[in-house]
Parts: sequence; structure tokens; C-alpha cells
Amino acid sequence: MADKIEKKFKDNYLNTSRFLYVGIGASAGGLDALKKFLSNIPENSGSAFIIVQHMDPTHKSGLVNILDNYTDLEVLEIVDGVQVESEHVYVIPPNKDLGILDGKLQLMEPIEPHGLRMPINYFFTSLAEDQGDKSVGIILSGFGTDGSIGLKSIKANGGICIAQDPHTAGSEGMPSSAINTGLVDIILAPEEMPEKLLSYKNSSSKILKKILTPEDRNIQALRKIFILIRNRTGHDFSQYKKSTVFRRVGRRMNLHQIEDISQYLRYLQENTEELDLLFKEFLINVTNFFRDPEAFASLKNGALKDLISEKSDYETIRVWVPGCSTGEEVYSIAIIIKELLEETGKKLEVQIFGTDLDSLSIKVARSGTYTGVITDISKERLNKYFYKKDNEITIKDDIRDMVVFANHNVIKDPPFTKLDLISCRNLLIYLETEAQEKVLSKFNYSLKKNGILFLGPSESIGEFIDSFSVIDSKWKIYKRFKSNESVFDITRSHTLPYNLHSSKYWDTQFGLKDVKPKKVGNITLLAEKKLIDLYAPPSVLINDLGEILFIHGRLGKYLEPSPGRARMNIVEMANEEIKLQLNSAIQNAISTNEDVVLENLMVEKDKNPIKLVVKPLKDPEFVNGLLIVSFEESSIHDDAILNKNIYPISNSENRTNALETELKRTKERLNITIEDMTTSNEELKSANEELQSMNEESQSTNEELETSKEELQSINEELTIVNSELQTKIDELSVINDDMTNLFNSTEIATIFVDNELKIRRFTDEATKIIKLIKSDVGRSLGDIVSSINYHDLVDDIEKVIDKVAYKEKEVNDINGHWYKVRIMPYKTSKNIIDGATITFIDISSMKNTQEKLQDALNYAQNIIYITHEPLLVLDNELIIVSANKSFYDTFKLKKSDTEGEKLYEISEGGWNIPSIRNILSDIINKNKTITDFEFEQTFKEVGHKKMILNAKKIHRSDMGKDTILFAMTDKNI
Repeated sequence: MADKIEKKFKDNYLNTSRFLYVGIGASAGGLDALKKFLSNIPENSGSAFIIVQHMDPTHKSGLVNILDNYTDLEVLEIVDGVQVESEHVYVIPPNKDLGILDGKLQLMEPIEPHGLRMPINYFFTSLAEDQGDKSVGIILSGFGTDGSIGLKSIKANGGICIAQDPHTAGSEGMPSSAINTGLVDIILAPEEMPEKLLSYKNSSSKILKKILTPEDRNIQALRKIFILIRNRTGHDFSQYKKSTVFRRVGRRMNLHQIEDISQYLRYLQENTEELDLLFKEFLINVTNFFRDPEAFASLKNGALKDLISEKSDYETIRVWVPGCSTGEEVYSIAIIIKELLEETGKKLEVQIFGTDLDSLSIKVARSGTYTGVITDISKERLNKYFYKKDNEITIKDDIRDMVVFANHNVIKDPPFTKLDLISCRNLLIYLETEAQEKVLSKFNYSLKKNGILFLGPSESIGEFIDSFSVIDSKWKIYKRFKSNESVFDITRSHTLPYNLHSSKYWDTQFGLKDVKPKKVGNITLLAEKKLIDLYAPPSVLINDLGEILFIHGRLGKYLEPSPGRARMNIVEMANEEIKLQLNSAIQNAISTNEDVVLENLMVEKDKNPIKLVVKPLKDPEFVNGLLIVSFEESSIHDDAILNKNIYPISNSENRTNALETELKRTKERLNITIEDMTTSNEELKSANEELQSMNEESQSTNEELETSKEELQSINEELTIVNSELQTKIDELSVINDDMTNLFNSTEIATIFVDNELKIRRFTDEATKIIKLIKSDVGRSLGDIVSSINYHDLVDDIEKVIDKVAYKEKEVNDINGHWYKVRIMPYKTSKNIIDGATITFIDISSMKNTQEKLQDALNYAQNIIYITHEPLLVLDNELIIVSANKSFYDTFKLKKSDTEGEKLYEISEGGWNIPSIRNILSDIINKNKTITDFEFEQTFKEVGHKKMILNAKKIHRSDMGKDTILFAMTDKNI
């Protein structure tokens, strides 16, 4: 399976026609960064850009329209199922999660409540799994830690991770969190990223093609790289798959634009920091809580549940998780074991060992604190097994105490033994076959019979099929069914280069830094020294349970082994005659923590009595709880005096009385103690119930506050984004407003905008010269403002225009003699709603003066014409009479009503239908001729025969907008 994955990667990576899928995560302050990024994308970038931004789910985003102004690429809002194409920008819509499958974007309804969503993590993870090494993750400005977890998947699948330089970010939370993961390859300002991406794309396939070519020179260079890393870190990667290692080396080479592996080797020799980064590159830590939830469910409800059910109370269950990375999988297993123990009611001791090469990952695992992974864990488990603070969670102590972490190399270091479960998921796929067999050999040795082996979905047990039975073939869960072979049997087939039972090695490698055992010291030497210094008689060192730890001297006549199962308990081994007294003395010494001395104890008849001393040890601290019991033959007789802790016993009767007295006192103390304990238990029970109730209320309140805080933080972030979009629109509107203001002012047209109630909205500077307006008049009624113009019906006319949706024009003057053309028009909104009126005042004073002058000139000319004795006519270009003078009417006996507006040759009196005159007049109009002293004769109906001299000229009348003929006649008969 792993070989197929590598082949697919190689074929895909060497395809030069491919394009990059660039996922961009942004949040608060990210709009400015997006503008700078898109503004600098070069032509033929060879990439598609998918933008995932935190948005208010109830607010319609204007991000597409805003970003479209900053790039020549086509900017689209994502629709479900759209195929991603190069040279396009895709923007996530509000209230959606985004995934990708086979290059098609898939929109999904969010599962998490508002405030807990991590859409950037979700998309980056999906992008990495779908596009592998073609995926790029970019983190821009924003609050929180969203995107950091997603970068792990992108890095693990051969993609590239980029973060905005926090110094250039409006909100540095997201970029800083990404950088702190150690996964970011490039840190740049947004405007510098596109050029770096283009160079990365153009060189990636070329570099990988060169180093993946199986040349001896490349292999030799790689071996030297392994030596440099081994000298630097102590870890040997020569048994890792070459294709995997070449791919990781190629990524680093591409980032530095180094095309030859020999040059990169030289670069490594000169830069130890690059060696550390390459080491981290080899140790891509990809893990999360309950990765493949179905696999963990199968493990919990199948093999692990059966394993725990078969164990007896107080037995130990031992688990090893090699390659544990930052510990999420270790804690996941601890949680499901805890759940099974609660379900089955078993009381087992749990020991879980998590090991990894990376010391930084182990440090994170030991802290048990994680950020941005809340969505990996169910709400019930999150509340039960974790402390929550903001976007950070910490494992609780009852789970943390089950786990121990240590640095360990699974290939060369000895394994843990007597294990019930080994979980090694997705580690073997990176190892060569020989290394896989070596690791599996260790697992085979380490597991108990019926122990469980839990592998990744792409891994198998290889040639160890005879040692394991399959429990779940899909999720690769196996059970070891053979008994453990001896070390000799294992090493025959798979040589282990170490002594499994070397105490020296285990002390140094698995002292387990998390465990701080209490310093015990050499009890035997200390006890013997105490006994020699203080007691010569035969003595015994016991603990508070009566178990014998050390014996000094001969004690055969006092103690003897009890029948049945061998036990080293001093009371059970004591002589029957002193057993009761010995037990009583030990209990008194424990309860009072003082020495107890029993005198004149008779062990055998006709023998000397003995003195029994029970002495609690108090110094040094580590021997607390231990007691020394000594037996010494005594010369004290039956009449000995009874002291405080000395009980003289000379015969059986005295001994019985003493025991009865002691028993009576013991019963009294016991009754008092029982009463006190009953009272205390009731009080404690009541207090515990109250505390439990208070704790539940506090926990509920705390959870509500945490949820509210998270929601408020998310809402604040979304409001910040909306504010950024609105700010952009405001800036655009400000520019438009400035343009309009300058436009109005440049036209020098006085303009006033009023609403439906005739309240002033705004006005131009020119309007203040006509109507006394100041800035504070905005909002006042126009009718309340003093005006200098003579337009008393202005307010009425505005109201009529608004009501009838018409417009009105009128010429008015002001008190200073200036004339204005007033135009009143309805004010229409973009939705075609009448919302007031627009009043413009156009200064026509100069035009009015010119008209007056022209009228004066016309009147002057008309007066001259009027008193002229020769008949005069004015004709238009269609020979229609426009006007005539008095002499014309008198000469030809015509009336004004019969001539004006009639064609010359059609006037009622006749006589003017003269072809020669018609031709002459046509030539004047069409050929611009001037006629001078043209003589003609004609008989007229009213005046008889006339001889006339004709003069005619074409002139242009601007007031009529067309040409006219001035037609003058002289009566030759006069």
C-alpha cells in the first residue's frame, strides 16, 4: 500500500502541467492582507486560490465585490460542486464549511455551534488529503489559532505552509500560532507571497525529477546527509524509505531554490539550523485525538473490552504507543480505557507508555495542553476529561496520571515488555522492509499472549502472520496468540543488537522522567545498624501490616512458620502463648506511635519469662511506618510493678485479667470511635452532597460562560470582518462623495437636496449665495430659510413636483437683479422610490442681459423698418412670410392677418405667383445668392400694374434656428 502511495506521489509530482491549490485562511484584519496578496499575483501564476474567512453567518458578504477590484483574476463566490480551475479566486460563502474532493469544492452545513467553528482547519485538512503535494496553506491575519492544525496535514502530505509576518498583520494571533507549530516553511508579508509561490511552483517538478532519478551520486549524497543528521541528533534515518526521504529533502531544496543535491549537502554542512529543520521535516508529526473514530470504536468495543473483562481486580494493564508524536493518540487510548473501566466496574492499574524520537513533541505531550483541536473530541468527552480555557484544552489529572512519556527510538532501542496493547499507527509505512520486520519482531516479543496490536490502515504484520490472528481487518487490529518465545528464539530469526535484560540500559532509557519515585535508601543496612546500636536481643523489623522485612538473631522459640501458604507475618508466626499479647502490643504501638513494653511473658513452662518490646521507627523520614519487635529473656518476677506501657504478667490468671482490662478499654475506645465516625460520616455525607451540588452548578455555570465567551469571541471576530468590509465600502463612498462634491462645485450650479418633508439633506457651496444656508441647516425645512430670490411659490412648486412626479422650470430674479433658471425635479432612489426633490439654480443673468440687448436691437431695427417707405418682407427658407412692414401693407393693400404665415406666392390677393421671383428666391436659399436691383413688372388685383426693383439677401436668425430672406422692394412708378 505504501509503495502505491509513493508511486502515485512520484507520478503526480513530476507532472509539469499541474497547478497549485492555494488555500488561504484569514480572519480579523485579513481583508487588507488579502488585497495586498491578490494585487501582486503575476500573470500565469499556475495556481487556484481558495479563500476561507471567518464570517458572520447572518451577514451577506461583499468580499467578492471588494476583492474583484484588486486582481485581474476572476473572483467567484463558491457554489456547491464547482470544479477548481487555475487563474481563479474562490471565496467561501457565509455559514458554510468547505471541503474538496477530486478537485471539486463541496459546501457543507456546519456541525459545530456558532463560536466553535474552525473552517480553516477543516478545509486545509480536506485539501491536503485531496491534493497532496499540490496543496498550499497560507495563514493571514486573524484572531485565535484556526489553521494551525490544518497545516500539519498539508505538511505531512508534501505541501507547503506559509504564514504572514506577524509584524505586518492587523491581528497576529493566527500567524503566530501557525509559526509556533514549527511547520511553517515561509514567513513573508502578503505582497511578497505570490512571487515566492510562482518560483516554488516553477522549480518544484524540476528539482524532484532530478533527485528522484536513481543515480549513484544522489544516493551517495543522501548517505552523507544521514551522517550529518546522525552526528547532529544521534538518530539514523538510513532505514527510512528512500522515496519518502528524497521527497522531504526535495521540499527543503525547493524552498532554498537549490537544484542540485550536492549543493544542498554543502549548504547543510555550512548551516546547522538547516540540519535541525531537515530533521523536523523527517519527523512530520501528524496526529490528533481519536484519529479514525471508527478504528477507536472498534478497538474499544472489541479487543480491548474483552481484554479488560478477562483481567482480575488490581491487575495491571500495560500499553505502549511508539511514535506517539505530541501525545493525542496516547491520551485517546487512556480515555477509552478509563471509559471501559467505568463500564465494567473493573479496578485495574493502568500503565501507558508514549515514546517518540522528537523531544519537542514529547515536551508537548507531557504538558497535556493543546490548542485548536476541540473539534476532534466529542462534547461529552471534552467536558469530562479536559479543562477548557479559551481555545486551549488541558487533559485532567486522572487521565494524565495513567500516562508516562519518554524519548525512544523504536528501531534501535529495546522495547517495553509484558504489554497488553501496542498502538503503532502510520509509522511502519515510512520504514524499509527490513526495518519493518525488526520493529514487528520487537512488538511480537513485547506483547503478552492475547495481547493486542493496533496498526494504521495502510500497514500489515507482514511475515508475522503465524503469530497473530486478525480481529478487524479494516482497521488492522490483531491479537497475539502464541506464547512469548525466549530471547534466544527471537534473536535466531531477528537479531536484536542489545541485551533485553540489561539493567543499565533500562535505567538510562526508561527511568521515565515523569516518574519521581520516593528515595528509599538501603533499608537492610540501616535496620541492621539500628539493631546493633540499640538492641542486642533477637529482633524483627516489620511494617504496619505485620509483614517481616528483616530478622536479627535467633527467634526459633518465639516465631515459627505457619502451615499452608508461606507468609512472613509476625502475628501468624508467633508462638500461641504470646500471639494475643504480641498483636495487642503492635496495635498499641501503631495507634500511639510510642514504645510498648510487655514484661514477664511466659513462652514455655519452667522457662524464664521474656520481655517484649515494640518500637516504632521515626527517623529518618523514609522508615516511617516500620516497627522493631525485640524478644529478651527477663529476670523480673511476678510481683513486678505495672507502669504506663508495661504489663507485668506472672501467670495465666494475671495475663487473663490484663487482657480483659485491655479488651474493655479497646471496646470503649472502639464504641466512641464508631460514634464519632458515624457522626462525622453523616456530616461529611451532607457536606459532600452540598459540595457536589455546588460543584455541578459551578461546572454548569462555567460551561455556559465558556460557551458564551467563545461565541462572543467568534462574533467579535466576524464583526471585525464585517467592519473591514464596511470600512472599505465607506472609503469607496468617501471617494465617490468627494468626486460628486467637486463635480457640483465645478459646475457652479446651486443645488439643494430635500426629502419628502422638504427638510434639507445637503447643498452645494453655490447655493449659499442664493439662499442663506449654513452647515447646521441640514435637517431644517427649506421653507424656514431666508431667501433672496423672488420665488414665493417655491415650496408649493416643490410639493407639487414630489406629489405628481413631474418637473418644473421657472425663471426668477433676486433682489440684486440676478436672474436664475430654477429647475425642480423628483429625487429617485436606486429602488425607483421618490424620496424628495432636487432644486437647481442656474445663473442666466448674462444670457438675460444679452436677450434684452438683442430685443432692444430688434426693436430698434423694427422701428427703422417700420418707418421705411419701401416695402419690406422677411421670408423663411420655405418662402413663408415671417413679417412685413407698414409700407408693404399700404402699397399692396394687404392686411397682416392675410400675409403672415402664408407662402408668398399663395397670398389671397394673388399677383405674387411670379416664376422668375420664385427662382430667384430659391437660388438665394439654396445657392446663397444675393439679388440686387432686379426689375420686374406685375399686375396686382387691388393696386393694378406695378414696376418694381427687387433687392434680397439670405440672413441667419438664431432665435428661429433657421435661415430667412430679407426681401426689399422699390416702386419704380413713383
